[in-house]
Amino acid sequence: MTEETPGFEEQPDVPSGATSDDAEPQTATPSAEGAAAPDGDAAAQLTGLTAQLDQARMALSERTADLQRLQAEFQNYRRRIERDRIAVREIAVASLLTELLPVLDDIGRARDHGELVGGFKSVAESLETVAAKMGLQQFGKEGEPFDPTIHEALMHSYAPDVTETTCVAILQPGYRFGERTIRPARVAVAEPQPGAQTVKAEDSAEAAEDKESGGPDEG
Repeated sequence: MTEETPGFEEQPDVPSGATSDDAEPQTATPSAEGAAAPDGDAAAQLTGLTAQLDQARMALSERTADLQRLQAEFQNYRRRIERDRIAVREIAVASLLTELLPVLDDIGRARDHGELVGGFKSVAESLETVAAKMGLQQFGKEGEPFDPTIHEALMHSYAPDVTETTCVAILQPGYRFGERTIRPARVAVAEPQPGAQTVKAEDSAEAAEDKESGGPDEG
């Protein structure tokens, strides 16, 4: 048996001409292909995330457009319901006021004959006030031009002192509710005399000639 000398360890054989650094095990460095592989994975992940972000943005845009369309439809629905509600209310009020017109006519006749006195007068005035608050408006006055859209002619005559068809008497007043005519005013009308306009035109022509000639000739 060979005795080992204490304090000395066996050293590995080192080739001649090699340094001690060459004898140490070298750590393997990654190849160029191995180093490029992680970068390729990161680029692929970034591309995938970008595509997902684009899809999310597109979906958000579509949902936003849907929400805006639904909101616009809801606003139109609310406006339509409000218009229908107002129209139904106006029809109901107009129908009620139409039923009250004969009573208002009786009140008017009683006032014209001096019979609107005492408690009946108070009740009649209260009814007229309520009807006015509900929007009922009376129209029709003597001397105003005849308008077939709001007047109903029950009597016809000729008058020399009118230049157009004129309401000369109000037989029954007309009533309107808002823009709706509940009842036209029932009137008596008068038209100019058939020859009055011709005479007036001739007089106007003669006056114009006299003015141009410097007045009538003196004898």
